[in-house]
Amino acid sequence: MSSARFQTPEAASAALLQEPARRTDAFLKRWLRARTGIPDLLQEAVGYSLFGPGKRIRPALALLTCEAVGGRPEQALPAAGALELIHCFSLVHDDLPAMDNDNLRRGRPTNHKVYGETVAILAGDAMHTLAFELLADTIKDPALAQLLIRELATASGPAGMIGGQLLDTCGERHYGSAKKSCYGTPSGGRRVDLLQRIHRMKTGALITAACRMGARCGGADDPLLRIVQTMGRAVGLAFQIVDDLLDATATQEQLGKRTGKDAPNGKLTYPSLLGIAESRRRLQRQQAIAERMTRRIGPRAQRLAEVIHILARRDR
Repeated sequence: MSSARFQTPEAASAALLQEPARRTDAFLKRWLRARTGIPDLLQEAVGYSLFGPGKRIRPALALLTCEAVGGRPEQALPAAGALELIHCFSLVHDDLPAMDNDNLRRGRPTNHKVYGETVAILAGDAMHTLAFELLADTIKDPALAQLLIRELATASGPAGMIGGQLLDTCGERHYGSAKKSCYGTPSGGRRVDLLQRIHRMKTGALITAACRMGARCGGADDPLLRIVQTMGRAVGLAFQIVDDLLDATATQEQLGKRTGKDAPNGKLTYPSLLGIAESRRRLQRQQAIAERMTRRIGPRAQRLAEVIHILARRDR
């Protein structure tokens, strides 16, 4: 008798994310083994962060969105691998002393604590460039390759993840003789609007890109891409609200990284501006939008809808 029939909901949730993670890791390892000329130390530092513990959420969204729109998940493996390279590059750089200055990531010492700041910076740079090499190297349709490269570059660039990281990291610091803050000092509702902008850029842009890239790999037309985009934007904002809530309420052991750091650093967060209860209400609102969009995509989106439900209720 199969033990799968007696899985707890938590075990079933973990299994749903494990398959895309396993497939993405295997794909990346095969592709990286074929790269030549990379110095051994750089290869090791890249592998330390790229293949460390993690849920591979962005690859999972790409693979499952591809499936949801009628494609085969393996069609989106290059997109999934490129997304994980970009995400891991951002984590390595985020953890540096000049940024968030963290010593722990995914339950292990951060890259710069193991290899030093110089190697960590270069490992992040390497993953950034490898992401685009991967898409150019493995997507055989030139038109699709161009679309995916543009999606990823826009989402991870200065109007997306990198710009959002600047706004989030700089906070109320001042630069230059004019003493201008990175985002000024808005108050009231404008601060909530600003916070949403930061979240949509820093976290949401890459999550939305994961959904759109998966949909493109699955052959989605423009009307379906618009539905996927609405879903991805809701998932991205919900994901970051959960992150804000976990930073305020979870333990370091639970998350595998330092918690309770946002408030002392003066960062804008949903709990700090709106409180825990209202943050959870806004989370539920975004989750409802995302799940409504999966129903519009169609019956093949069932596994995607389950993952979205998991992400909105995660505790790490």
